[in-house]
Amino acid sequence: MVRTLLVRGMLAGVVAALLAFVFAWLFGEPALDGGIAYEDALSAAAGETDSEPPLVSRGVQSTIGLLVALLIYGIAVGGIFSLVYAGVQGRLFRLVPRATAGVLAVIGYVVVVLVPFLKYPSNPPASSVDDTIGLRSGTFVLMLALSVVAAIVAVAVGRRLVARIGTWNGVIAGAAVYIVLAAVVAALLPVVQETPADFSAVVLYNFRVATLGIHAVLWTAIGLLFGLFVSRGTRSAERPAVSAAAI
Repeated sequence: MVRTLLVRGMLAGVVAALLAFVFAWLFGEPALDGGIAYEDALSAAAGETDSEPPLVSRGVQSTIGLLVALLIYGIAVGGIFSLVYAGVQGRLFRLVPRATAGVLAVIGYVVVVLVPFLKYPSNPPASSVDDTIGLRSGTFVLMLALSVVAAIVAVAVGRRLVARIGTWNGVIAGAAVYIVLAAVVAALLPVVQETPADFSAVVLYNFRVATLGIHAVLWTAIGLLFGLFVSRGTRSAERPAVSAAAI
């Protein structure tokens, strides 16, 4: 059962990655080019010239490289998504398979993408200092991990409260616990603000919106496709049982 769900999740991740690639190529790459143009302008103003060609050309980065990266990410997210679904279906959510997958996709996007992004938003090239990449990467990963922990705690609290104060109030209380914990974590972690004053606000805005959009497309597609796959699988499993009962 788990193996079947894992395959379905990874397949959903592949399709979702292809859709995210189209979105990224249409909306993310132009914003990325804006950051590269700013970086080139700084180098030209400083009289710096790069005589050596890059190991990977910009054309390969924006096509094959982008596609491979999204496929790896999509497969990983789809696989983890299916394992989480296997753990909560029928236990945490008393919903039909499609609805459970949809709720999980929304929660996953908020916990894994949106909340860490609000603290440490993505930046295009030349909008941050190379020497602090270790600090920025480390704090982002820490924020993401603590966001997941906060979500687990919130779910545990919400489940206990549902039995006492009802489903609606329990869910709201669980969400409130997550918001408070995430806010405390974000307040305690260091602020990283390095964007140059003369960096294009339009490029920065477009890049960050595109980043959120890419993840939104991927998580939405995984939720919808995985829900479709498990729903069809459930109906297929029920048909033989019904036929056997009729006989």
